[in-house]
Amino acid sequence: MTLLQIIVLAVVQGLTEFLPISSSAHLILVPVLSQWQDQGLAFDVAVHVGTLSAVMWYFRIEIVNMFIDWLDSLKQRRLVGESRLAWAVLWGTVPVGLAGLLFHDLVDTVLRSPLVIAWATIGFGLLLWFADARGQRRRDEHSITWKDVLIIGCAQALALIPGTSRSGITMTAALMLGLTRTAAARFSFLLSIPAILIAGGYKGLKLIEQSVPVDWLALVLGIVLSGVMAYVCIHYFLKLLERIGMLPFVIYRLVLGAFLLAIFI
Repeated sequence: MTLLQIIVLAVVQGLTEFLPISSSAHLILVPVLSQWQDQGLAFDVAVHVGTLSAVMWYFRIEIVNMFIDWLDSLKQRRLVGESRLAWAVLWGTVPVGLAGLLFHDLVDTVLRSPLVIAWATIGFGLLLWFADARGQRRRDEHSITWKDVLIIGCAQALALIPGTSRSGITMTAALMLGLTRTAAARFSFLLSIPAILIAGGYKGLKLIEQSVPVDWLALVLGIVLSGVMAYVCIHYFLKLLERIGMLPFVIYRLVLGAFLLAIFI
């Protein structure tokens, strides 16, 4: 990989992992559209490590409190403090984990098509616009119910389709259930932690099986750049979300999807 490829792909991953525009789609499309050689599994794992580090550092206080209260809930056999949110994140991850086990071969082959990405980008973008426009936006993430967890968790499983956007589809479901934009985003970001761990772990196991040479400099640069960009993205996205809403991201998705259809049909 050239230095330019490393910088572009790491920045793209860092910016798109938490915006509702699909990081997986962009990591597939950038090499295709630029006619670069595929960046390989090792680099994909590295940039996911970077974005995971960013979200865990950003929410470090909440994560520590959730973990402590989760342990207390196990001891006391009842919900304690932030343990409800911790359990919500854990149970909300189950559907995507099961879907990944069942459909990973399909996702890694057939669904990586630019046309699949194009239609998913447009379709789920329109769904995001509908949820943002019609959602009541009255609840925060601490009011989440087990029914909400099931619905958002099942929605997250759809993000295995490239172009859907994990953050986009979980925010869509949360908005439809009446959460505020900020609450929907915060819960989506917390929910990303085990999801990224699962995806990164799966790719890491595949990488070990391949036994290919590793460009450690490229991986370290990828981790650092994607992590920095992801942290900046989370900070400003949460800061500006209530003011700008989801419409700019919906428009971006529609334009990107139309562009892809024009090229690949």
